[in-house]
Amino acid sequence: MEALFSLLQGMALALSWPSVLYSVGGVTLGMMVGVLPGVGPMAAIALILPVTFHVAPADALIMLAGVYYGAQYGGSITSILLNLPGTASSAVVCLDGHPMAQRGRAGAALFITTMASFIGSNLAIILLVIFAAPLARVALQFQPADYFSMMMMGLIAAATLSEGSVAKGIIMVLFGLILGMVGADVNTGAQRFTFGFTDLWNGISIVAVAMGFFGVTEVIRNLTSTSERDASIYKVTWRTLLPTGHEVRDSIWPITRGSVLGMAFGLLPGTGTSISSFVAYLMEKKISRHPEKFGQGTIEGIASSEAANNATAQSAFIPTLSLGIPADGVMALLLAAMMIHGIQPGPRFLTEHPHIFWGLIGSFVIGNLFLVILNLPLIGIWVRFLSIPYRFLAPAVILLIAIGVYSIQNSTGDIFFVIGFGMAGYVLSKLGFQAAPLLLGLVLGPMVEENLRRALLITRGDYMVFLERPISLSFLLLTAFLILSSIWTPWKRFKKRAEA
Repeated sequence: MEALFSLLQGMALALSWPSVLYSVGGVTLGMMVGVLPGVGPMAAIALILPVTFHVAPADALIMLAGVYYGAQYGGSITSILLNLPGTASSAVVCLDGHPMAQRGRAGAALFITTMASFIGSNLAIILLVIFAAPLARVALQFQPADYFSMMMMGLIAAATLSEGSVAKGIIMVLFGLILGMVGADVNTGAQRFTFGFTDLWNGISIVAVAMGFFGVTEVIRNLTSTSERDASIYKVTWRTLLPTGHEVRDSIWPITRGSVLGMAFGLLPGTGTSISSFVAYLMEKKISRHPEKFGQGTIEGIASSEAANNATAQSAFIPTLSLGIPADGVMALLLAAMMIHGIQPGPRFLTEHPHIFWGLIGSFVIGNLFLVILNLPLIGIWVRFLSIPYRFLAPAVILLIAIGVYSIQNSTGDIFFVIGFGMAGYVLSKLGFQAAPLLLGLVLGPMVEENLRRALLITRGDYMVFLERPISLSFLLLTAFLILSSIWTPWKRFKKRAEA
């Protein structure tokens, strides 16, 4: 009952005119970012982050969060019409969405993905309202040793549960930790790894890293891609948007299962929306009576994966806001935005800034409603927008990135950092290294170091404190389990191949 009353207060804040405008602006921009293949919510948030410095913290978070979950809606449009995923989590929609479009059912596929996104998001919002406050109350009992162990678990989870090789994930986390150590020491103020460059005295800008790895890298990748796109061949009208009764019935249970699975993945640090959407699709194919239809335009695969990725996007706010552990790279950037606005993320966020917390939750309800209202009428506009060649859009994106990163500290050095990180990100992506674990390491690194030193200062250098406290020990055991499972699974595969 207390959570419901707090949510109503948050809705009152979210319904104020400035907050509504920022929410609508964020979700509209997010939907546009989702439609544009290769841009993604990470680059968009990094790009508009400097703009939010001049608005209230609540409105800034509402806008940035709207970009994130709005992109999940828009990403399916290009997957269905062009067979090009607008976001990484929408890649699985290509498997059945584009075959449906080729059969003349593009409108029905777009309608089902919109409704699946809406249902999955709202179920996750209910979960967020129920569990965020109890989690925060439990987390208030945490001490520095517990924070250190919890954040270590988040870093290991980011490395072991993310896509690609576990070893490469760990390498990227370590690279992020090293970047986080650049600049002034958190305790002594001594300069570390600056090599005499004054631009590094305040550390490496998180925004510069995000814009480089997720903005410039994506632009380079799309410019080097040979994929052609033309959505104008698909005529999407209001009549074609209506699904048949059979398609609606076939979508109900996949949406339900995908939403539940997505909410579970959202609670796990390091997983993200991409993994949940693929797992939901594979689960649906596994339990289907006709698995041979998957990949040929079946509605179940579209509905389940789309509900899963949106449920994950919303439920990822639970560990981010309640515990201060980002569930993925986008959440890490949102944590950075909170710190820039002077808000310390973690368990005390809910008790010290309840109006911001519940206002943000209230904005989720309003934002998702606006997305349904805006998504379907704007499909025709997105179809025309997708006919613009990417070589014309790329220079505009690069210019906006340069202006955005320069406006933060008025430093030309940050522009060179963005270019360098962008080229490095492109090379690393070609080698199979994911950028999200690096960003998590960069954001959590200083907090890990600070809590480690604080715990050792309190106990006068006694490392047993990490094993003597039950909360800390629990997180360390979970960390050990993640490491062992990441080693055991490849070993089993290697053993089977050796026996074969």
